[in-house]
Amino acid sequence: MNIKQSDAARAQIFKALADESRLEIVRVLYTNKVELNCGEIGEKCNLVKSTASYHFRTLREAGLTTLRKESRTKFVKLNLETFETYLPGFLETL
Repeated sequence: MNIKQSDAARAQIFKALADESRLEIVRVLYTNKVELNCGEIGEKCNLVKSTASYHFRTLREAGLTTLRKESRTKFVKLNLETFETYLPGFLETL
C-alpha cells in the first residue's frame, strides 16, 4: 500500500470513528471480546435497526469491523489488525 492509499484509509477510519454511536459500537465489541449479532449490539447501544445498520456498514467499509452471516443472522466483530496497524493502543483507551 502506498502513502496515498494509506492516507485514504486513515481518513476513512477517522471519519468512521468521528461519531459517538460508532464509538459506542466499537466499545461494546471490544469489551465483550467476542463477535455479537447486530441485534445484540443495537440493544446494548440503544440503536434502532436502520440506524445501527448504517453504522455497521460505515465501520465495515473503513475496515474496522468484519461481518459474518449465519443463516439470517449477521455477526459483527472488530478487525483488530486494522486497529493495530493504524491506531495502536486505541482500543485500550475505551
